[in-house]
Amino acid sequence: MHQPIHSIVILGGGTAGWLCAGTIAARVKKEHATPPTITLIESPKVPTVGVGEGTWPTMRATLRKMGIRETDFIRECHVAFKQGAQFNQWTTGEHKDSYFHPLMLPRSFSDINLAPHWLNGNTGTSFADAVCPQDTLCINGLAPKNITTPEYAAVANYAYHLDAGAFANFLRRHCVNTLGVRHISDEVTQVNSHDNGDISSLTTDNHGAISGELFIDCSGFRSRLLGQHYQVPFKSCKDVLFIDRALAVHLPSPSPDTPIASYTISTAQDNGWIWDIGLPTRRGVGHVFSSAHGSAEQAYQNLARYAAQSGHDIDKLSVREIPIEPGHRTKFWQNNCVAVGLSAGFLEPLEASALVLVEISADMIASQLPATRSTMDIVAKRFNKTFLYRWQRIIDFLKLHYCLSKRDDSDFWRDNRSNIPSDLQELLALWQFQAPWDSDFDQAIEVFPAASYQYVLYGMGFTTDMGKRGLSKEQQQRAEFEFIQNRQTSQQLARALPDHRELLNKIYQHGLSQV
Repeated sequence: MHQPIHSIVILGGGTAGWLCAGTIAARVKKEHATPPTITLIESPKVPTVGVGEGTWPTMRATLRKMGIRETDFIRECHVAFKQGAQFNQWTTGEHKDSYFHPLMLPRSFSDINLAPHWLNGNTGTSFADAVCPQDTLCINGLAPKNITTPEYAAVANYAYHLDAGAFANFLRRHCVNTLGVRHISDEVTQVNSHDNGDISSLTTDNHGAISGELFIDCSGFRSRLLGQHYQVPFKSCKDVLFIDRALAVHLPSPSPDTPIASYTISTAQDNGWIWDIGLPTRRGVGHVFSSAHGSAEQAYQNLARYAAQSGHDIDKLSVREIPIEPGHRTKFWQNNCVAVGLSAGFLEPLEASALVLVEISADMIASQLPATRSTMDIVAKRFNKTFLYRWQRIIDFLKLHYCLSKRDDSDFWRDNRSNIPSDLQELLALWQFQAPWDSDFDQAIEVFPAASYQYVLYGMGFTTDMGKRGLSKEQQQRAEFEFIQNRQTSQQLARALPDHRELLNKIYQHGLSQV
């Protein structure tokens, strides 16, 4: 119980496995004189899901801490920049129904809440456009930085769109060649236990028993360790989030100079929605839908019509159907095993929450890595409490997109306005009379901060009656100043920043400067 943890074993590769391996390996290599060994066992027969192509801005810090050059990452993983998401036809279903959820915070967000002043004023523009320049950058096809901006630095906050398969391979090479992670390509045939229920080793076909003191389950939907071995129950949230199927296809770019959107496009359908993610050589497009509200054939036809708008015939392309079981395990750390990624749970890819959950899970494991088995249960308790909270907040945030909709063209949208989680109901009641703010949430660090709620609420036409308390003259003057400054900043950045594809081409040719 008091012996140091010498060995960490990760079951499963893919993006989740290799992000965990790289995050932990980089941290322990930097901080420990005798760091534990890290072994990743990856089945040669199990393909990765490979459709998680959107990230959050946190990925920049994750990759930098792992010692990865941003230039190499962009070149080898077919990366494009992501500055937010555009939601089309989510509110009314009409053609002009559209709003942005940018990745930049509203101006001076730590000092003033501009939402009440936008609600009270007559800015003549959308909330996102009034408080942040990123809407303007996206519409004009501009990049979030210049070629002279150093690696991982930003002019406008950004994340990435990437080729998930290439990314997993890129991470594997870096982890093995640079960070010293041991890679075993083999099948696990048996899970072996100590008398106290801890996992002692994993028996493999060709490498015998692989022992360890901490096991990380990144085995995907199978949840080989946490789900199958420990029988930790799965908590479905299908009663709240109905999406349980996805059809995915890659649409080739018609030419090397085709513009690339620097934001995810999410277009609502009668049963679900279609994602559209631009990469340098193709677009990743998919339709998520509820099998209880429509058939796969109907979803296929919706996807076909969407692809045809850009001249693509999906009958001639490979379309994958992916089952989704929305929900998560009732706990994520049991004994000496912790689940990360799909083995912990999965939700529809509406706000790119899958990879950010992997990142923050790996970071918490690395930062609070138990020194011995005797302290592991304390860390596990904290981990479980933290991530149960985070999963519920993500479920609430995704539901927000649906329950605010005024669409009445199908049972899917009508049903989505019912069965709203109680915490979300309370927040919506609160926000009828005051604009969202960080103090509305329990945790100091949220996956989705108050600003994200503001962008969705006011992008979808939610109303907050600010008349109960009124707004001070001093605050009104400060807000007007910020609105003017934002307009000027938007104009300046529109002149200073390059075209998105132009910047990517320059990075391929010259690379970004290192700090």
